[in-house]
Amino acid sequence: MTANLSKRATAEFLGTGFLVAAVVGSGIMAERLAGGNAAIALLANTIATGAVLAALILTFGPISGAHFNPAVSLADAMERGLQWSDGAAYIASQVCGGIAGAITAHTMFGLPTVSISQHTRSGSAQVFSEFVATFGLLCVIWGCSRARSNAVPFAVAGYITAAYWFTASTSFANPAVTMARSLSDTFAGIRPVDAPWFVAAQLAGAITATVLFRWLVPRGQES
Repeated sequence: MTANLSKRATAEFLGTGFLVAAVVGSGIMAERLAGGNAAIALLANTIATGAVLAALILTFGPISGAHFNPAVSLADAMERGLQWSDGAAYIASQVCGGIAGAITAHTMFGLPTVSISQHTRSGSAQVFSEFVATFGLLCVIWGCSRARSNAVPFAVAGYITAAYWFTASTSFANPAVTMARSLSDTFAGIRPVDAPWFVAAQLAGAITATVLFRWLVPRGQES
């Protein structure tokens, strides 16, 4: 039975909040312990993000579908898996949850509640990386959900873990997470001026993958 919208929106808020808290918090911890070794810090950040993503999808998936990502909610609404009005509620919950997650991470580590990021992530290569990262993420989601839905939590977590390393942007692939990370002047941050380019590329990647899978696996031909 599908949960009512208030429960689903709450699940999206909590899931996105925990995801951002893990991304930002593990970045802070990694930077403090890595002794200036950026590769070790990124590896720690990657492992924490992939692990928590699998756990959160398994936890909240039965309630809301565990989108935790406006690009995913947009794509699901495009495919009529989610009503547009519900999609708007999901996205609002994800954005608010992401901000709450960043604040939570800062509070746990004794940092200012909000600190506008000064971490530069600009240039065409990084923006293109976000298109590729989000395109790949939606391909994984659509491919697995239509053929082997039980594998989605692990496939998504595995993909994001890998994409941290094969994309120049370290694979944000999520507008809500991008916005929240602009409020964190830490290892995981992004300058607010760079965030809109990331978000535009993420949405473009999600839409492109969704249109592609309409052709690859037309509705009604799912296994």
